[in-house]
Amino acid sequence: MKKMSNIYESAANTLGIFNSPCLTKVELRVACKGISDRDALSKPDPCVILKMQSHGQWFEVDRTEVIRTCINPVFSKLFTVDFYFEEVQRLRFEVHDISSNHNGLKEADFLGGMECTLGQIVSQRKLSKSLLKHGNTAGKSSITVIAEELSGNDDYVELSFSARKLDDKDFFSKSDPFLEIFRVNDDATQQLVHRTEVVMNNLNPAWKTFKVSVNSLCSGDQDRRLKCIVWDWDSNGKHDFIGEFSSTFKEMRGAMEGRQVQWECINPKYKAKKKSYKNSGIVILNQCKIHKMHSFLDYIMGGCQIQFTVAIDFTASNGDPRNSCSLHYIHPYQPNEYLKALVAVGEICQDYDSDKMFPAFGFGARIPPEYKVSHDFAINFNEDNPECAGIQGVVEAYQSCLPKLQLYGPTNIAPIIQKVAKSASEETNTKEASQYFILLILTDGVITDMADTREAIVHASHLPMSVIIVGVGNADFSDMQMLDGDDGILRSPKGEPVLRDIVQFVPFRNFKHASPAALAKSVLAEVPNQVVDYYNGKGIKPKCVSEYESSRTLAP
Repeated sequence: MKKMSNIYESAANTLGIFNSPCLTKVELRVACKGISDRDALSKPDPCVILKMQSHGQWFEVDRTEVIRTCINPVFSKLFTVDFYFEEVQRLRFEVHDISSNHNGLKEADFLGGMECTLGQIVSQRKLSKSLLKHGNTAGKSSITVIAEELSGNDDYVELSFSARKLDDKDFFSKSDPFLEIFRVNDDATQQLVHRTEVVMNNLNPAWKTFKVSVNSLCSGDQDRRLKCIVWDWDSNGKHDFIGEFSSTFKEMRGAMEGRQVQWECINPKYKAKKKSYKNSGIVILNQCKIHKMHSFLDYIMGGCQIQFTVAIDFTASNGDPRNSCSLHYIHPYQPNEYLKALVAVGEICQDYDSDKMFPAFGFGARIPPEYKVSHDFAINFNEDNPECAGIQGVVEAYQSCLPKLQLYGPTNIAPIIQKVAKSASEETNTKEASQYFILLILTDGVITDMADTREAIVHASHLPMSVIIVGVGNADFSDMQMLDGDDGILRSPKGEPVLRDIVQFVPFRNFKHASPAALAKSVLAEVPNQVVDYYNGKGIKPKCVSEYESSRTLAP
């Protein structure tokens, strides 16, 4: 049985790309209804096998327990899978009847299967589909898969400590105390979580408030032991031990809403020696505030839709589409670079958009009937409704509009960024996380309206949108790299900086010999963080903070 990690490793190695950090882990719960057995006299003993596709082959990842004699099984075993937004992760759930005398699989034992992508399950949170057997529905049987993010707890906590009457360790002055907090791991090792600053010459110090993630404080386990030590700082690094105490995050939460929590600071050596010893001071937690950080999956599962828009460069530098050297040449068997990039990125985004309708625009061409140059025309020539049905609809509109256009110029992309920004701006009025816009621009050359484009991007960085630019062909794209603020902060011509980095630029030629998945991975890897940065920065919570959300929250 091939383990999940091996599948990802082999996939990443074959693609010859970096292993993208796993965005999050997802737990999948499975239940089936109305499973019919091949033997009408007995009920089946069902088991669900999860398979994952890698390089066109299906590998078994895991399987549920077998539930004896049951036609409506709800399985207790969970599947835990790594979720990558920037990849299409194809899953196959197979239901088998495992008779008690053997655990192997035979063709006769197959009761039905269901295929989907992980993105579909995550965006719908609960996916129910009919089970299929040899392409036909297997009676009235169905399978339901529910997704839940695994303790993806990015919440952080703000703590404010002080102390009083600490032991004096210095001869000529008072102690210089600081506090260290350690998390005690399952293997009894200790991990430093935070060290405060030193308060000089003070037996009643008030340390600065600090923030720490709940994950690093207690690994999401509020009963995990925390060891806290108070030291007297010494310039030679040999700090004197004042005392220690143990606590838990659960106990620290007592300092919410104006209450305090106190601990006696104990020096075990003094305690063992002196009967009259009480403590070496009192440590006080004056406040504990929990800040909820929502993840990308919180927003997607809360109903946030990814609105995907495509803009295609129809300037003359692409070459005459009738000529086989043109970047727009429609080869009967081989998609051109524009189509390859469009399909690779679009296939991922479409899983997160419920209506699967995608606005598609062109720029830099003269368009019928007047043949005036336009930088934001609908490629289906319907300005009132530029939407195409699915990625296939965009491909068809692109192919049918090409013969009707006169490729021209210049290469201006500010108008199309402004057009999508207008929709994103209307979305901000809802004050909800309901739609996030991704604009994919496919272009063959360096843009002509750099100043206007920079201005448009700075404006768009305040809106729920991201811009992905794929450079097609062999032009010198060095100027385009400045739009991708990775190496420096992009500024408008007036000097205003972008609020957040929303542009990702990738030359298609870097991926010419890699799979479409490699291109998609590269251009979409930053999107989840861009979505989270936007909504968390605006203090906007996921729309329906439902049972999914409450299951992630640490109980009070």
